[in-house]
Amino acid sequence: MTPGTTTPLIKQGWLRAVLLFVAFISAGVLAGMAGGLFSLTLAGGTAFSQTLLNSITLALFIFELVGIVLVILFRRYIDRRPVKSLGFQWQTFQPDALTGFCLGMALLGAGSLVLLASHNLEWTDARFAPADLFMGLVLMVVIAFTEEMVFRGYILNNLMESMNKWVALAISAGLFTFAHGSNPGISFIAVINLLLAGLLLGINFIYTRNIWFAICFHFSWNFLQGPVLGYEVSGLPLQSVLQPSLHGPWWITGGSFGLEGSFVATGLLLFALLLLYAAYEKRYVKPVTAS
Repeated sequence: MTPGTTTPLIKQGWLRAVLLFVAFISAGVLAGMAGGLFSLTLAGGTAFSQTLLNSITLALFIFELVGIVLVILFRRYIDRRPVKSLGFQWQTFQPDALTGFCLGMALLGAGSLVLLASHNLEWTDARFAPADLFMGLVLMVVIAFTEEMVFRGYILNNLMESMNKWVALAISAGLFTFAHGSNPGISFIAVINLLLAGLLLGINFIYTRNIWFAICFHFSWNFLQGPVLGYEVSGLPLQSVLQPSLHGPWWITGGSFGLEGSFVATGLLLFALLLLYAAYEKRYVKPVTAS
């Protein structure tokens, strides 16, 4: 706790993190139930699948907004600290934000090139619908902000007040994985990749206590993956510019979970994680010199 700050309503950082996680998951369950009930009221027909997708997207959008509200309320009234202390300082962290944004695009681009080169992917059509692309953009921005505020800005931040940063990172990544565990098309490879993604999204934070790298990486990964390239985003189908056709075993293509469910993504995420670890250890950890 920095000098001059008010004592939190709940002293233990780990307990504050757990309570926020429970509240966030509960909101997700309620949003899922609401989306399911709404879909049951829809009439069948040719427009059913599109209407169903719209209802799921709307339920997800509302849930993500509720998540932002929860974090703000917890930070202000449980932690008794300003929202900016979640890691929103922008000045001097623009390079981190740019690194995150470019890294997301680079990994998705590399994964797509691997699938193309192995003849497991081809794009059969391209349809540019500005309204769909804009809605995808807005949804991916909201998802990136919400999940990074929840899992890195709040949960990882508070866990680091109670334990070693690496233990905190591992637990936050585990909770991030658990939160996505009921997504459509989930597999054991997808679980591994979600855990790696949680570690990758949090590794910058444990060195900088800043959230912009994670937000920009999360956004560029999801936006390029879904609304642009046409993969499912953690099992969620979206309207996209490119229409992909995937061939081959699911453990290479990711199956219905999207590229995130493939061993291709496993290799890319692990490589990026090790690369960032080496870079941050060199940049932020000062070597001990002999006196």
